[in-house]
Amino acid sequence: MSHASYARPDRRRPVIGITTQTLHAIQGIPEGLPESWVMNQRYFLPVLDLGALPWMIPLLPDDPETMRGIYEHLDGLLIPGGVDMDPATYGEEVHPLCGRLDPARDAVELQLTRWAVADGKPVLGLCRGEQVINVAMGGSLYQDVGAQFEGAIMHEYYPTKGYSRDHLAHHVDVAPATRLRDLLEHTSVPVNSMHHQAVKRVGDGLVASAFAPDGLIEAVEGTGESFLVGVQWHPEMFEARDPTTRHLFREFVRAAEGFGAAA
Repeated sequence: MSHASYARPDRRRPVIGITTQTLHAIQGIPEGLPESWVMNQRYFLPVLDLGALPWMIPLLPDDPETMRGIYEHLDGLLIPGGVDMDPATYGEEVHPLCGRLDPARDAVELQLTRWAVADGKPVLGLCRGEQVINVAMGGSLYQDVGAQFEGAIMHEYYPTKGYSRDHLAHHVDVAPATRLRDLLEHTSVPVNSMHHQAVKRVGDGLVASAFAPDGLIEAVEGTGESFLVGVQWHPEMFEARDPTTRHLFREFVRAAEGFGAAA
């Protein structure tokens, strides 16, 4: 079925902003290339298939007027996975095992998230996106789970290590009486796992809503009424075939549609 078949001609389609990444921040991409902003299309397809309009957001941290102008056109914000956050954003020095950084992306995503939280605009964070939400709200991260989290299981099931991006690495236990429990409709769900950083101190106005078998926080969400959810795994890899995952994206798009209608 084509994406266009999901459009609702009787309603304004909600606009979902999806942030990008600087190309040379990705491992294996050499420095010195012309600046490029990129993002995996997997993050765009779920919201497109659910009737929303995805908007690819450039990284212009030194142009707040333009960033604000883009933000004002959005009904929701989706923050994808990607490289490590700069520990300076949560007041720490860089650990030797911290990976490649993208300061422009950090600055843009943190600002957009804070604007959205202040306005009650829906936000969904995936993997790194969950970490961005947490840091935006004053929380901190483990820079390397294996080195800094006692008793950690393996979380680094990367394609570079021979694992597919949809490899089910472990389950997460979903906390009761949370939005995530309502969205996923299960107390425990299997997830993929492609990260070596994770939430350490939970940010203000957030609660941890899912945990890995080793106790590591795997999801956070806002305590208010607006849609503010971050998960540490990559549900975009399963959205098309998994009804549980599809519900997560559907409710995010629905919240964005409601925000746009109210605005």
